[in-house]
Amino acid sequence: MVNSIKYNFAKTGAKLSSSLLKILPTGGKSFPGLVFLKIGEEEALYDLANKQVEKGSILITGTNGKTTTTTMIIKLLSKDFKLAASVGNNTINALATALLKQKAEFGVFEYGIRDIKHGVPDKVSRLVKPVGVIYTNISREHTQVAGIKNPFEKYVEAKTLLSQSVENGVIITNGDDPNTTFIGKNKETNNKVMYYGLELKEFEDIFEEEKVQCPNCKKELNYDVHYINQRGIYHCDCGFKRPELNVKLTEYTQNIDSCDVTIEANVYNHHKKTDIQYTLQLHLPLVGIHNLYNILTAITAYTAFSINDNIKETLQEFFENYEFIVPPGRFELLEVGDKIVGVGQGDNGDALKVNSLYMKDSIKNNLEFIYTTPDANEEEIFEDHKSSIKALNPEKLIVMPGRVSLEASEAYYDQLKDTFNSEYIPIEFDFQQRIDKIIDLIKTSEYDSIIISGCGEEIVFWDELKKAIKKI
Repeated sequence: MVNSIKYNFAKTGAKLSSSLLKILPTGGKSFPGLVFLKIGEEEALYDLANKQVEKGSILITGTNGKTTTTTMIIKLLSKDFKLAASVGNNTINALATALLKQKAEFGVFEYGIRDIKHGVPDKVSRLVKPVGVIYTNISREHTQVAGIKNPFEKYVEAKTLLSQSVENGVIITNGDDPNTTFIGKNKETNNKVMYYGLELKEFEDIFEEEKVQCPNCKKELNYDVHYINQRGIYHCDCGFKRPELNVKLTEYTQNIDSCDVTIEANVYNHHKKTDIQYTLQLHLPLVGIHNLYNILTAITAYTAFSINDNIKETLQEFFENYEFIVPPGRFELLEVGDKIVGVGQGDNGDALKVNSLYMKDSIKNNLEFIYTTPDANEEEIFEDHKSSIKALNPEKLIVMPGRVSLEASEAYYDQLKDTFNSEYIPIEFDFQQRIDKIIDLIKTSEYDSIIISGCGEEIVFWDELKKAIKKI
């Protein structure tokens, strides 16, 4: 805590900086928070979080699905509370900026973390003192931060620290993911931990899965089924296993352009101090497995923190009418003449597997895979990518650089060239040159199904590429 004079002076300085930003043409979205913390010092964040938000805040983190899930949770909980909320935060300054915007009854904030040094999750946890932390999943990604290789163990540790200070709160975590389950298990002593996931009797596993280490004893986990990447039903000889789920998807039926799902819930509500049980049957647009997890996360969060007496009915109406917007980089299937072209960002193992599952059901007769590679020091991402390429088993594989290093890209190609009918196309780090080459490849391709995915610098590359494809 800081004294009230210093705190109020810091708020005034932040407010003035925010007013200045309104007349500037670009940038500075986290600047008011930076000003606040410079004047009031970081301990002032504790006062800000407690004075701005009456009933406490929840933080959402993970590797995949953070923004989509946080957006759903914000829309749901805004039905119950006046919210302080934001998406896209990954620094303490951005979080402070979000808290400065208005006083509210409840707070919902995305908080992406790549490492301890830049994300300071332990400090954020101690100062914000959230009443809940939500984990989507933790998979191998972000192996570089500011040009330095970030070991996966340190990445997991950084995510774990965000819930370090939560006591008598609710931890919501993906029970299908051993990494997030382990976080939950270690928080059960002084918190309610709610696990969500899939409980499907039949699920086709098309990927050659990599070995997954038990987070408890470091031995190899045994899987009864892989849903995607490291997520599934697992157990270890040490006793660690997939927990009983509080929210589970028990039935899934895929139609031509829609799907029907059954979701069973038994969730502890933080405000009502009681368990809430119901069964939801939803008719949804045809969404991928990633969105099924996003939906389960949002359902668990709303049930745990809502003050609504009609939680089931609110969720039913919300998801029956929810518009699943395709973000700029998200994978899409496009018709180009008589070809089907699947295109979109796949810059980690989860993302490319999701894209591959989409593409698998749309392949006509033969498939060409235009794969854009990771960068140097991103070998873990490449290893995950290989399982997707093998699962689709394309008739032709074209490998191109996705990020900066041509040397790294060629090294990845060398690990693929003897397994597939393949070709390497080196193009320097230039968005337009790479887009132009991909357009030329589509036009001259002799295959009727083409998937273009992998790594690329920012979603703008994929957005511009999709726009160019649609003009063919």
